[in-house]
Amino acid sequence: MDSTELRIAAVVPCHNEEAAVAKVVADLKAAVPGIVVYVYDNLSTDRTAECAREAGAIVRYENTKGKGNVVRRAFADIEADVYLMIDGDDTYEASAAPLMIKTLLEGPYDHVLGVRKQDDTDTSAYRSGHETGNKVLNGVVGKVFGENVEDMLSGFRVFSRRFVKSFPAVSREFEIETELTVHSLHLRVPQTAVQVGFRDRPAGSESKLRTYRDGTKILALILGLARHERPVAFYGLFGTITWLIAIILTVPIVIDFYNTHEVARFPTLFLGFTLVLLGSLAWTAGLILDGIRRSRHEAARLVYLRYSAAGVSEDIAAGDRR
Repeated sequence: MDSTELRIAAVVPCHNEEAAVAKVVADLKAAVPGIVVYVYDNLSTDRTAECAREAGAIVRYENTKGKGNVVRRAFADIEADVYLMIDGDDTYEASAAPLMIKTLLEGPYDHVLGVRKQDDTDTSAYRSGHETGNKVLNGVVGKVFGENVEDMLSGFRVFSRRFVKSFPAVSREFEIETELTVHSLHLRVPQTAVQVGFRDRPAGSESKLRTYRDGTKILALILGLARHERPVAFYGLFGTITWLIAIILTVPIVIDFYNTHEVARFPTLFLGFTLVLLGSLAWTAGLILDGIRRSRHEAARLVYLRYSAAGVSEDIAAGDRR
């Protein structure tokens, strides 16, 4: 199947994007003939919905604030073969969409990430601290999950149907990009990246990002994901540190007891034994949760395998399975 035979849907989350959303819709329709553009109005107080509708988009409303809530709703509601997600602020070059879709189909891949490449003539596209923070978060996720990540916070991505329908989407706000990245890593789906143009917002459009606030939320999400996805390492580290502290506390007491046959600091000895117990419990919890993690991943993989690869019809996939 080629792209003209596929149902291609664009998901455009928007909150007060009156100044930019019409151009985003028009650019997508010009770049990808036949694409259906869904603009999700997330509690806008301006004319975002009207501008999007006039530009030819299907407008839907998500009344729970947060980009993650929009993506969860859109992925549940929309039925398509290929899904494109792009921000409604006109910072991404929509002209890259055909190449990203072509790359997804030719792979076939399940996730194509649009890696932002800033225009050399535009020095303001990346806000102060945002680019540095993005690199730091990319490095953290790479270390935790063992794979390199090029642009974890990019809001321009293309997905297959089986990626979307196996994605749980539990994030509420801008952490959704991190969750999408981690989902692709732990399922080990075939994925690749394509460079896309990135520019500053148009006049009259205001960024909703807050570098430190959103960075803190994303780090908290990464910490939580590390706890769920790497429980042996997470709890094992805590348990090992606890054991080391216990050894430091109890070894001098044991040496004194060997020399004097008396326990001079019984409360400290009791604390040491308690720490040994806590460390053992931490390691036990990590091992148990690792077994649960494996079960979760197997269940997610089975859901993923229910759907055919991008560009392959369900009838052909069903015939191959028979």
